[in-house]
Amino acid sequence: MCSSHRSVSLALASLLLFPGPFAGAQQPAAPGTQPPLPFAWVNPLPEERAINGLSHHTFRSPSMDIDVGYCIYLPPSYEHDANRRYPVVYYLHGGRPGNELKSINLVTYIDNAIRAKTIPDTIYVFVNGGPVSHYNYPQRDNARGEDVFIHELIPHIDTTYRTIANRTGRGLEGFSQGGRGTMRISLKHPQLFCSAAAGGGGYATEKRISEEGGRESGQLVFAEGDNTWDLARAYVGEHKTPYKLLVFVGTDGFNYENNLEYMGFLDSLGIPFDKLIVKGAPHSARDIYEKQGDTILKFHAGNFAAAQQ
Repeated sequence: MCSSHRSVSLALASLLLFPGPFAGAQQPAAPGTQPPLPFAWVNPLPEERAINGLSHHTFRSPSMDIDVGYCIYLPPSYEHDANRRYPVVYYLHGGRPGNELKSINLVTYIDNAIRAKTIPDTIYVFVNGGPVSHYNYPQRDNARGEDVFIHELIPHIDTTYRTIANRTGRGLEGFSQGGRGTMRISLKHPQLFCSAAAGGGGYATEKRISEEGGRESGQLVFAEGDNTWDLARAYVGEHKTPYKLLVFVGTDGFNYENNLEYMGFLDSLGIPFDKLIVKGAPHSARDIYEKQGDTILKFHAGNFAAAQQ
């Protein structure tokens, strides 16, 4: 075995034997999945994963003074219609850590739907959520994933591409850790988004964070109140900007029951939302898109159209 292969093997073994506070903090990996790779803010798109309309780019983070990667899907009309502006959906990956490549296979469904005129042309941006997947974690250097997304990536996209650069043309979506992030961030920043679709989030973990003063695990403690349960209460109490919300989950996913509990909690607060229960779908964004992807895509498209009237 060459030295580089030996180093990778030892690194993976150490992750399995001595997991840090970020790996697997939400829930165990799905059966058959590989252990997470070490985190990196930039993950170039391999040639073998090329998809129509998708490209990889970086921007310089002002707060961290490092490059941050993202993937962007531009619809077929983008390069031909120089005067047109487009709505944007920001997609938050699952996993911890994950990266900007983790969910890009969904672009196949998005591109097919746009070419079939199922939805209007839309830009999709695949976000790198940082070492703690869409959370700020100030105890660790360069681990403010939420702030980098909200305060740096969104402005970069709006100044670099022809977007509808306000909430009427901006949506948010994610699955698993990204579903948690979508719910949490949309409740905190409803003035930025008119549409949010949160899939398969670990709301039992979020509830524990709420009940234990920000503590998710022995080594992972977030700011008190920075969770989907407390933020939902604050959203109602502060009468924040309303937005359209979709909560979706597969019946065969391990977060199914706690998603139902969280939906009941939203109902108890009087927060309106659409519900999508996908029968027979496991904890997999791809499987849910195969069964009900058009429903999710049309949800955003309809919200953009209504907001821009």
